[in-house]
Amino acid sequence: MRLTILTQYYPPETGAPQLRLSDLAKRLQRMGVEVIVHTALPNYPSMRVHEGYRRKWFVQEEVDGIKIQRSWIFVRQQMSFFVRLLSYFSFVFSSFVNGVFRLPKSDFLLCESPPLFIGISAYLLSRFKGAKLIFNVSDLWPESAEKLGLVKKGFALKLSYKLEGFLYRKSALVTGQTQGIVKNISDRFPQKRVVWFPNGVAPEVFENMNNENSWREKNGFSHNDFIVFYGGVIGFAQGLDVVLDAAKELTEYSNRRVKFCLVGNGPEKKRLVERKQNETVENVHFFDSMPRNELLNFLKNSDTCIVPLKRLELFKGAIPSKIFEACASEKPILLGVEGEARELFINQATAGLFYEPESSNQLVENIKYLIDNPTLSQQMGENGRRFVLEKFNRERIAENIFQELKYLQEV
Repeated sequence: MRLTILTQYYPPETGAPQLRLSDLAKRLQRMGVEVIVHTALPNYPSMRVHEGYRRKWFVQEEVDGIKIQRSWIFVRQQMSFFVRLLSYFSFVFSSFVNGVFRLPKSDFLLCESPPLFIGISAYLLSRFKGAKLIFNVSDLWPESAEKLGLVKKGFALKLSYKLEGFLYRKSALVTGQTQGIVKNISDRFPQKRVVWFPNGVAPEVFENMNNENSWREKNGFSHNDFIVFYGGVIGFAQGLDVVLDAAKELTEYSNRRVKFCLVGNGPEKKRLVERKQNETVENVHFFDSMPRNELLNFLKNSDTCIVPLKRLELFKGAIPSKIFEACASEKPILLGVEGEARELFINQATAGLFYEPESSNQLVENIKYLIDNPTLSQQMGENGRRFVLEKFNRERIAENIFQELKYLQEV
């Protein structure tokens, strides 16, 4: 059985899709599937092609036993909406051209969306290579772009919805990252087979993680600091103004200095840093993206992890990937996400506290509660770890995907 994974994002880049797909590739290969990954030259999150890959049209390598093909992509550090579209379509073009001549025949081609447009290359390559198309949806694009106000109504948006529907209909299987995504697609395309392919955790990573006790001192924090951690994209969807609003209200509480640490890059970072400086919000600290082992060590040495999103109906079906690593690290979460995430991790798992999205007042009260109740805070962290290791174990997730491949091979 041979599977081709077509994705714009893959390690050595950092991020949720990169980690999820690379983990899946390695686990499926251990189950006997021959996996080939066709991806872009690594460039995320700096939006600059990594050293060693620059000025290349095509690179072929093998990492962790996985054969990886990398195609050229156009990127710029200042990514306007138009430039971002150019970037997406540059990889659509290069992945198709290189894929036609360099990819072997496959039984299945799994495409990661967004970006939605890579589905054009995925569909064409699936036809050329005799592969059944599997379309994995991590975000309901273009719906999310429309509701975030990133795309205006018009011909382009209508065309994007038509492309989305075309790709679902032409896929042998559609997978969704959340149950909300699965339901949305199933309701619109009731004849289509749609299954849940969630994010998860690799237990072995967190069992073997080195907890560096001197981390706080090395980074200018004391053991008395109550560190509220955020790690991920600093973008429009996250609504991170709530952190600055809360920080202005909460510099110290019950003899604990409260520090908010935001790790990552994104289109909103520059504005938020300027706001911090203009309003003199001294207890908010920004850090650039860092290697995953450093990020996990940062998280392990924090007191709680905030998981925010803007208050939009669209996000009621979202489960941000940072929840899983926070829970696996036994950190109570401060969840500002309605819907599915709240039901799973607050109501079922009791892994943290919920605050209304974008409500800094509720966020402040929840932080005070965690400081006042350290035993309950620790219990929430333990609850979260138990829950994700049982319900979102990556080995079981990969096994479910493997069974779906076997099913598709027989029909």
